[in-house]
Amino acid sequence: MPDRLSILSPTGHLGFTPIERGSFEIGVGRRPDAIVADSGSCDIGPQPLGSDEHCSPEEWQRHDLELMLLAARQLGVPMIVGSASDTGTDRGVNQYADIIRGLARRHRLAPFKLSTICSQVSREEVARRLEDGVRIEGLDGRPPLTKETLARTDRLVAVMGVAPIIRALDEGAEVVIAGRSSDSCIFAAPAIRAGFPEAAAYYLGKVLECASFAAEPFMGKESIIGTVTSDAVSVTAMHPGQRCTVASVASHAMYERANPFFEHVAGGALDMTHCRYEQVDERTTRVTGFAFRRDPVYRIKLEGAGKVGERAVAIAGIRDPYTIGHIDAVIDWARSKVEERWGPPGERYQLYYHVYGRDGVMGPWEPRRAFPAHELCLVVEAIAPRFEDAEVVCALGTRNLFYARLPEVKGTAGTAALMMDEVLRGKAGYEWTLNHVLPLADPLELVTIKTEVVGG
Repeated sequence: MPDRLSILSPTGHLGFTPIERGSFEIGVGRRPDAIVADSGSCDIGPQPLGSDEHCSPEEWQRHDLELMLLAARQLGVPMIVGSASDTGTDRGVNQYADIIRGLARRHRLAPFKLSTICSQVSREEVARRLEDGVRIEGLDGRPPLTKETLARTDRLVAVMGVAPIIRALDEGAEVVIAGRSSDSCIFAAPAIRAGFPEAAAYYLGKVLECASFAAEPFMGKESIIGTVTSDAVSVTAMHPGQRCTVASVASHAMYERANPFFEHVAGGALDMTHCRYEQVDERTTRVTGFAFRRDPVYRIKLEGAGKVGERAVAIAGIRDPYTIGHIDAVIDWARSKVEERWGPPGERYQLYYHVYGRDGVMGPWEPRRAFPAHELCLVVEAIAPRFEDAEVVCALGTRNLFYARLPEVKGTAGTAALMMDEVLRGKAGYEWTLNHVLPLADPLELVTIKTEVVGG
């Protein structure tokens, strides 16, 4: 095991917006031992997975991949990308691999080994395991997976742990393009392979996964470097105007966590309960005290999405104080007029009102719901099996905002204003169907690893 290993993290979501070159080049100048980036997220919702589309422009994805590839080949260090093309489906892995091949030809790079790791899973494979009596438990309050829920799923991926990435590196991979993977595992894998303790390696991954989100003041898409030793992790901001402080690093441990002390990954959980944070210089924080709790049964997460219907959207604004004070009655009126013609919502249609200026962002968790803004934006969303039906429902549910019959209203003006007198066609509506964990006998059994020589 080497004394230390350092990893450059240039972005928290490759391609979502382009990497900032300045801090990235500073980081490359530090000569890290690997360049690693996550390229996927559940934050984008179920639609990209269900429809198998990327949500990031390919031009931006190519921009980020090119920066990373040229720097990694210049340094002669591994480049690892996880959750390729936003969702980590086989399409995303193949798309990124094609980009890498094209960049190698364009820049006439010397030969190197490219490994792809696919982790998309067929419904038939999951159905077979259900039939064999495997219990696939739900997360976040979901019940165990059933055949009915699986049947509503159009596409699903397995969230891989460190083992497939380590296997690819063992096969000589110098560039790894992985399907859906745990954010922290893509960083932990090269550290574990180098012999560092799992606890330190997984903490390294946790702090690097979102790049400059672990630094202050806030700057998105800037690079940071994490360095792991046998008992500590140090993280340093590369942008001259950023600092990795005790507060910024410790707070990132709470980011996207139901419990701020635990990060669950395939095979176990990182325990941050007793972490100690120490400011070692103006831009670097050192962390010790982490532990790794291995699960008695190895389990990986399954993510799946299924289509609900076609989607139509309209936008209306309300400025009148009296109407704002009775906004729920206005929405109830508009809903009632839709139900007169279409019946109650269900399989024929669904209708949603998103009230921005009151609780459009937080929904039922909004603590100031009783104090709306002086101006509201209503986004009306309708979903139906056919777009033509969604369009009619959306139009009916939007235009009736004008005609709500409220007490004390004597005039015809001041009710609602349309941003445009049309209904917009949105992408199809999808729902998350799988957020479950599947026990495995072998961490590699649901992945396919292929290695080839590229360039030359």
